[in-house]
Amino acid sequence: MTTGWPVRPETETALVAAMARLGIRAEDLVEKFVRSSGPGGQNVNKVSTAVYLKHLPSGVEVKAQQTRSQAMNRFLARRMLVAKLEARILGAKSAAVQRIEKIRRQKRRRSRRAKARMLDDKRHQAAKKSGRQTPRGDD
Repeated sequence: MTTGWPVRPETETALVAAMARLGIRAEDLVEKFVRSSGPGGQNVNKVSTAVYLKHLPSGVEVKAQQTRSQAMNRFLARRMLVAKLEARILGAKSAAVQRIEKIRRQKRRRSRRAKARMLDDKRHQAAKKSGRQTPRGDD
């Protein structure tokens, strides 16, 4: 199934599979092409390259204007829509949330290790200092 998006076939099939998995059908999408804003020169000012996409059953709306190519923006809009619906449906189990939680766990582990290292350094420094003291006699 080729749609004419300027991406690798594997990327396209992955997006089509994700859309099928979430139940997003082409008939449920309202697609509009609007003028982009920002850098891009004459192409951006004269051609409607930005893509507005709305999923009717859920009411989720996205707008993609990252590139100067309308075809690429169509693909990016669909990918953004899939990500938004996935986050809404899966909630805490979405890929973005899982990634953030993983980073949080790594930082927590790292801070524990850093604290242990700091305490070891303190003990080592204390041992050096105690070795510098003059011996006290019973005089």
